[in-house]
Amino acid sequence: MLHFENAPKKATNLSLSVSTLEKARQLGMNLSKTVDELLEKEVRRVYRAQWAERNKGAIESYNARIESEGTFAQQVNDWLVDQGESPSPLDARTAA
Repeated sequence: MLHFENAPKKATNLSLSVSTLEKARQLGMNLSKTVDELLEKEVRRVYRAQWAERNKGAIESYNARIESEGTFAQQVNDWLVDQGESPSPLDARTAA
């Protein structure tokens, strides 16, 4: 998992459009804070996309298994019904 809270800051150089930089300064924007927040958001987005791609096969396999076998809770409820027991009361809420 990604953790950015309370991370130390490091000075860095950026090349920014002069007109954008001037307008941001006119608006009183905190450039470091703004860039840091936007970059963090983009890092999280790319990280999630890459994670999903790396795990695509496992996710598809899991979804196919759930589609064919159901979840563990569904299997337990089916077993209870086969034993003459009432299924979980939570199952009634999700079945609606």
